[in-house]
Amino acid sequence: MNLLPRRGFFGDLFDDFFDIPLVTTNNIMKTDIYEEDNNYVVEMDIPGFKKEDVTVDYDKGYLTIRAKKETEVKEDKNYIKRERFYGEYKRSFYIGELDESSIKANFENGILKVAFPKKQLEHPSKKTITIE
Repeated sequence: MNLLPRRGFFGDLFDDFFDIPLVTTNNIMKTDIYEEDNNYVVEMDIPGFKKEDVTVDYDKGYLTIRAKKETEVKEDKNYIKRERFYGEYKRSFYIGELDESSIKANFENGILKVAFPKKQLEHPSKKTITIE
C-alpha cells in the first residue's frame, strides 16, 4: 500500500509553496487622488523603494512619477526562485497648467504624497489678430 504520492510529500509541499503568487507588479504604484482644502493630493504606494529612487517631474501640464531600482544579483546565492522586480515604473497624470513651485512632494514609509493647488494658471482671453 502506497500512502505517499508518487513525487513524495516534501516535493509537492515545496512546489506548492513556490507557486503561491505573493507579490505581483500590479501592486506597485497604486494611487489615490483626493481633495484637501485648496489642493489636490496624489497619494501613491511605492513599497520597497528609497526616496532617492523616486523622481517627480512636471512638464506641459503632466505630473510624471518614476521609481527605479537597479538589479541586485548576488553571485554567491543559488536562487531557486526570484520574484522581486528590478527596473523602472512610471505613471503620468494630466493636472493642468500650474506654477511648478506650488507643487509639493513628500516620501515617507513607501508612500509618496504630491500636493498641488486646485486653481490653474489663468490664460489671457483669446485675441483676434487683424489681417492687413
